[in-house]
Amino acid sequence: MAPIVTRAVPTNRRTILLSIFIAFGFLFGYDIGAPGLGCLIMPDFVRRFGELNASTGEYVLSSHRQSIITSLLSAGGALGQAFTSDRFGRRGSILIWAAIFTVGVVIQTATETSIAQMSVGRFIAGLGVGAMSAIVPLYNGETAPKALRGALLVLYQLQIIMGIFLSYIIDLATHTIDNSASWRIPVGLQMLWGLILLSGIFFLPESPRHLLGTDRTEEARGVIAELNSVPLDDPLVEELVEELMFGIRAENEHGKATWLECFSTRNALWKRTINGMMLQFIQQLNGQNFYYYYGDTFFKSAGTELSPYIIQTILGAVSVVGTIPALYLIEAWGRRRSLLLGAVLEAACSIIAGLVGHFTLAPAGTPASQLTPRNKQGGDTMIAFAVLHVFSFSIFWGPVPWVYLGESFPLRVRPKAIALGSATNWLWNFLLSFFAPRIAEDIGPLILMIFFGMLTFGWFYVYFFIPETRGLSLEEVDEMYRANIKPWRSADWKPHLLDHVHDHEKGVQEVLDNSTNDEKSSA
Repeated sequence: MAPIVTRAVPTNRRTILLSIFIAFGFLFGYDIGAPGLGCLIMPDFVRRFGELNASTGEYVLSSHRQSIITSLLSAGGALGQAFTSDRFGRRGSILIWAAIFTVGVVIQTATETSIAQMSVGRFIAGLGVGAMSAIVPLYNGETAPKALRGALLVLYQLQIIMGIFLSYIIDLATHTIDNSASWRIPVGLQMLWGLILLSGIFFLPESPRHLLGTDRTEEARGVIAELNSVPLDDPLVEELVEELMFGIRAENEHGKATWLECFSTRNALWKRTINGMMLQFIQQLNGQNFYYYYGDTFFKSAGTELSPYIIQTILGAVSVVGTIPALYLIEAWGRRRSLLLGAVLEAACSIIAGLVGHFTLAPAGTPASQLTPRNKQGGDTMIAFAVLHVFSFSIFWGPVPWVYLGESFPLRVRPKAIALGSATNWLWNFLLSFFAPRIAEDIGPLILMIFFGMLTFGWFYVYFFIPETRGLSLEEVDEMYRANIKPWRSADWKPHLLDHVHDHEKGVQEVLDNSTNDEKSSA
């Protein structure tokens, strides 16, 4: 009889705690919300950074200045993607960029009246946020067990949404203060989140895949044991090390990766890289970020009786609530179905809100006393579908592109491929935040028709080009692309990458069993 091997049961509690901390994503979300949105219409902020209107004697923050203040965070974010975490590891890179982010926040908070200083601070903070937005999904994708990886990457998105929501609440609480504290408090609080991340990073382990890829095997064993809450000598540790090393050896046969290799034909890397970039591109032109960045000023022109700050807070709360079911649906429904359904729901919301707004809203600048019941009903309808749009985004297109980006690439090119995808996100975030207020100023609610067109395109792109990756390890995703499985058939595909490894293990066990039986017979 073969000896019985006792194995500890992995709990993954340590993994979840680490991912909650490293996904301190509401730092990113809060940074998106704090210096824009509510601050753009705060009286003290407008007086300091706006321009004097000679005819009315009032200060006005033009759409040009709004776009500069808002978009430079994204410009820095796009540039930050160029700095990958190969040299310093995942953990060290997070430490460096969290420090740079904090410096940018200090510059913003210390600004008196210089829009140039505020913009520079936004750009520097954007460098930190942008680099970390590439490294954090990389870290989570490399540390989380495959059964939890999708949910933990959705948790990262949930914390971003919670950060945006928190910034709305603080804007709502401070906007009535009649001095610079009205906007310095929301902006300055970013320093607290940066410092928490800076202090906590010292307690985080390095990614085990990165450790194995840099020949630090014993350290990797310790991290794997810690993340799975099992002893160092547990068979699970050796099993996971072997599985990771199998994939690493397969990918390192052709030398060190370059940026160009992300677009090579080997293992369909070009297809994976373009898919990751396209999902980020479509995500940014879903329309939800238009509401996040300019919803307060946009809804103000809709003639609603609700305060723009209250509407923004409602949008933030809806985003948080919508992301919670995504923690379940991302695994229960899979990536493809979530993206396809999300595109349909958001497209419907965009076309209804755009047409209703165009045909029923009063011209911009119309006094509230002159608004007709039709104008007010149109404004309420548009806001209702904006809420539904943001809710649908939070469930589907908010988290799924990031999950897909974190689980689609082999170790050797993963940092660069994720950086390209994340840079695409930040680049289009910059273009949207820079041009959207100018476009909305010209065509009003019809800007939502642009998002409707993009969502329609997105549905077809997902159907024909995005395969299902639910339940697959990173190495199995690699095998699926090499096998050239059609995306619409990928949900039923089964991996075979490690079959020969398990067959070998089975053969070894049979030999051991036979040897044991022979010994007993001899005795």
